[in-house]
Amino acid sequence: MSESNEVDMAAMKPIPYTLYYGTFIHTPNLGELKVCLKTLVGVNKSGTIDYIHENYDHDGQSALEFFKQEFKKQGNQLDPSELHYVDISDDATKFFCPGFVDTHIHASQYPNVGIGLGCQLLDWLKNYTYKLENGFTNPKDEECMKFAYDVYHKIIKKTLENGTTCASYFTTIDPHTTMLFARLLLKLGQRGFVGKVCMDSNDVFETYQEDHDDCVKSMELITSYYENTNPKGEQLIKPIVTPRFAPVCSSGLLEYLGSLAATKELSIQTHISESHNEIELVAKLFPEFDNYASVYDNFKLLNSSTILAHGIHLNEKERKLIKSRNCSISHCPTSNTFIASGEAPVKKYLYEDKINVSVGSDVSGGYSPSILEVIKQTILVSHHLSIKTRNETASDPKLSVADAIYMATQAGAKAVGLDNIIGSFDIGKRWDAQLINLNSANSNIDIFPCNVPDLKNINKDTETGIHNLLGKWIFCGDDRNCVMVWCNGRLVINK
Repeated sequence: MSESNEVDMAAMKPIPYTLYYGTFIHTPNLGELKVCLKTLVGVNKSGTIDYIHENYDHDGQSALEFFKQEFKKQGNQLDPSELHYVDISDDATKFFCPGFVDTHIHASQYPNVGIGLGCQLLDWLKNYTYKLENGFTNPKDEECMKFAYDVYHKIIKKTLENGTTCASYFTTIDPHTTMLFARLLLKLGQRGFVGKVCMDSNDVFETYQEDHDDCVKSMELITSYYENTNPKGEQLIKPIVTPRFAPVCSSGLLEYLGSLAATKELSIQTHISESHNEIELVAKLFPEFDNYASVYDNFKLLNSSTILAHGIHLNEKERKLIKSRNCSISHCPTSNTFIASGEAPVKKYLYEDKINVSVGSDVSGGYSPSILEVIKQTILVSHHLSIKTRNETASDPKLSVADAIYMATQAGAKAVGLDNIIGSFDIGKRWDAQLINLNSANSNIDIFPCNVPDLKNINKDTETGIHNLLGKWIFCGDDRNCVMVWCNGRLVINK
């Protein structure tokens, strides 16, 4: 069977009407952690949530029979034999959570995770990253394509196994391996934004760059390719305009990419203010601009569809500009710590500057493709910042569990322009979700009877118990607890 046929079959996998019953945990708004006990959620054949009933009281009738009666009352026709039913309602150690959204990840860098400790950003790029990415740029070579397939297949599968249902990816400067990556997203069933890296000025590694005309041709090839690749009626994969970062892009290239994004109505992703040396380099290369953010703004690269990775050292003027353009920041704490770039004052960005802040694994500056790990580090880094700045700031920099989960779900959905489609459990949204089991096989988490709330006699202590179990998942859990994953209504991981 050809690869294209495999892709078509996977992408067109039928979605049965499915009723989910149990505990649902999500963060529809910043700072709001919503625990929905004994809740029924119906997902139709297009993968869309079309029914929600919270706090169902059995009253002698099974939830399934109740749903069938309700469904019939609304005039809907459903063959009972076609209805799938997932019931976790009696087990407090199991719950549904929205799929994670990773808003910053370099797919091609996956072989380098855990490598390069001790290097700061610019040296890390020179000594490790550019060399690796250059290995993806000879599509006529069979070994190159095998390598690209292996890396890309593994990183997509690994992120799915960790609960990531949507991601905004960087690939490399090569369009052909980038298109291969897009096909693999469809094959494995993940929702994704795919960015061919654009860079035409790389003095530190001259063999890894492209000239302006080649970049234009590559982007034309890629944008036309995506228009004809998605399954009918669905848009699981989209191209995203990706200037790597200002220091490796000429003014002419930045101008072209800003124009392309506007003309084609494409999202934009890039890096900003990750390290002090990087900021100094931008000031040297673009002396006519006030600051790093204003470079991008001049070339029409800052708007509501822009994701700015890192943003650790933004000054007040830059933050106001980013907010005025409604850009999103992708906070990457695992990478920021591994490369020793700094600690972003995320709570300030969220609550004072009112900027949308999501999270990114930033593989391979980030040592793990797990957004659960990023959630944990988001909280812990904010605690370290609180310790360092004690008595120096009016507000406490510490982030809550609710803040961090919101950043990994609803804020991520907003960053990629899909907040009306994914990110929380609401009628009309797609079923991008994960089933968490704290007692899964070989789980790293030990659960004791005193940890488990009674779901048969719900009282004020029940939700507190669920919150405590949520904390165990975030700080003690890993991919072993993510036992099922759905994207666009389709089951894509079943452990």
